[in-house]
Amino acid sequence: MAYTIGVDFGTLSGRAVLVNVRTGEEIASAVKEYTHAVIDRTLPKTGEKLPRDWALQHPADYIEVLETAIPNLLQEAGADPKDVIGIGIDFTACTILPIDVAGQPLCMLPEFEREPHSYVKLWKHHAAQKHADRLNTIAEDTKETFLKRYGGKISSEWMIPKIMQIAEEAPHIYKAADRIVEAADWIVYQLCGSLKRSNCTAGYKAIWNEETGYPPDHFFERLNPLMKTITKDKLSGTIYSVGEKAGGLTEKMAELTGLLPGTAVAVANVDAHVSVPAVGITEPGKMLMIMGTSTCHVLLGEGEHIVPGMCGVVNNGILPGYAGYEAGQSCVGDHFEWFVKTCVPRDHEKEAEDKHIDIHELLSKKAAELVPGESGLLALDWWNGNRSTLVDADLTGMMLGMTLHTKPEEIYRALIEATAFGTRMIIETFRENGVPVEELYAAGGIAEKNPFIMQIYADVTNMDIKLSGSPQAPALGSAIFGALAAGRENGGYSNIAEACAHMGKLKDGFYAPTRERAEIYDSLYAEYKELVHYFGKENNVMKRLKAIKNRDFAKGGSRHA
Repeated sequence: MAYTIGVDFGTLSGRAVLVNVRTGEEIASAVKEYTHAVIDRTLPKTGEKLPRDWALQHPADYIEVLETAIPNLLQEAGADPKDVIGIGIDFTACTILPIDVAGQPLCMLPEFEREPHSYVKLWKHHAAQKHADRLNTIAEDTKETFLKRYGGKISSEWMIPKIMQIAEEAPHIYKAADRIVEAADWIVYQLCGSLKRSNCTAGYKAIWNEETGYPPDHFFERLNPLMKTITKDKLSGTIYSVGEKAGGLTEKMAELTGLLPGTAVAVANVDAHVSVPAVGITEPGKMLMIMGTSTCHVLLGEGEHIVPGMCGVVNNGILPGYAGYEAGQSCVGDHFEWFVKTCVPRDHEKEAEDKHIDIHELLSKKAAELVPGESGLLALDWWNGNRSTLVDADLTGMMLGMTLHTKPEEIYRALIEATAFGTRMIIETFRENGVPVEELYAAGGIAEKNPFIMQIYADVTNMDIKLSGSPQAPALGSAIFGALAAGRENGGYSNIAEACAHMGKLKDGFYAPTRERAEIYDSLYAEYKELVHYFGKENNVMKRLKAIKNRDFAKGGSRHA
């Protein structure tokens, strides 16, 4: 019997699966919640308050996942470590950290533990927006060609704006860092003992291209003089392709995880991208939505096309032989969780308690009784900014059409519909720019748990939606890449199509659109597009309000007249 392990590092936890290489059966699974969760209010040891839009993490949490989840897998399955032929990992991205020459995160050194910029900057750290704005302005002025590959804008979520923030606000941290790396690459570094940067993380998140490399030194110098030689200093390290072997498990990590030294370790991947083979996608025209706290949309194409507002296109970035496209929405599950935590009245909470169901389930049941458009509500899904297609973290959410008769379930449904409209806009933008989207797939917690939401997505997009056969699609995808890293000679596979055929899987059923509802949603979507154009391109009222908020309260200003 041959197994591989896939570990998916998410926003709040790490999830691991032990997978049968021949059948794709998930023999065991384990979850480890991060001890420090998301650090967005105060630093762990010092209690120092963080400014708005910060989102940090502690890298020790990631090691705890390996130390806890992998031994739990082996114990649950009764598996012999010698039967585990490979391990793959993926990470929510762009999530970066500065490290010293030995690979130690700066925040774990006593002299830097009080320094916010020494910690991991999570994907949803949006405090670098002004740096992203300046980067985009400079890139347009100097006519940098790389902008086209990222839909015309680099997001504040990506690596270079986050590094710009470090260089400007904490130059001593920038100078102290031997290198700045994606958390995904850092985990692989810990597993196999050498830094092997991934073409997926470099291509989608760090403005790297397999033909032209990084932008030239003079561009980085204009961003910040400290960054002139960033590519040979802070971003140094050979870049490897997903599907390759990064190395073998070190003695130290073998002891930590319970696996054998030398076990094959795959080059790191991004959570959304690695899910593609998990659902059996090996060809263009099939878009996968990974639906959780945020949603990432990925698909394969025959070549590079310029798509406005996409997060990026990277040759061989998802699967070998294809251009891999990425788009996304910054707030989906986070959106709904915010609503139930802050806006649901006590009578609804009590009803859920009395019926012994989750509040999301209660709201979904009530909202499902409504006809599309019945509430008169329309929302913009920008509670955490807009990733695609406007690429602007400074945009905020909006709800239009509320009255004194508006009910919580109506608002809940409008928020769901808004995220579905956002996905439809992404799909249509790809189609309009030469990248076909012929089939739609979904994976992640929302796809797994909430049929009501998935039916709305089918109706809004007017497409069938096929579902991942695994509740842990990223972890399964990582396990598939672990089998590639092991290779045929060690019981794995020599190419991704072969691995997918054995290990990828879909559920038997799917969600089909309802014609009557799809027609109503066509009308609502037309109104949604009007709002997107007005508030996203014509009227900067959202940004002005945010500026007033930051001006008045960021420094502890009075809340009273």
